[in-house]
Amino acid sequence: MKLSVKSDYAARAVLSLARHYPSGIARRADELAAEQGISPAFLVQILIELKSKKIVRSLRGKDGGYLLAQPPAEITLGDILRCIHGEIFDTPAIADPQCPDELRAAWQRLRRRLEETADAITFQQLLDESTARAKMYYI
Repeated sequence: MKLSVKSDYAARAVLSLARHYPSGIARRADELAAEQGISPAFLVQILIELKSKKIVRSLRGKDGGYLLAQPPAEITLGDILRCIHGEIFDTPAIADPQCPDELRAAWQRLRRRLEETADAITFQQLLDESTARAKMYYI
């Protein structure tokens, strides 16, 4: 299983927006792109996909930009991966009648575990880990 750079960039953008969530201030796409070292045009495409799944929302105008559409505790890494890739893990073997039953069951277990793991990681947890790491650094 190999995830695309697009899913990494989407996760980075959401994490950055999560850091600014308490302020309620929208972040411009070009600011997010510069902060993460991402092409602004590519990031806008990603943000549009995230917006279509109601992970982010946009504001127009002088103070416009992007914000999380829900609290970081309600957004999971699984949400981001499904938004960008559809299924977190998919293999044609699951639907292939020629695939041996025991192998199909193994693929299904793998998919279920990957989904459970990705859905257990919230962006609030990532923020909390970052805060804890920062505190440890200064001790």
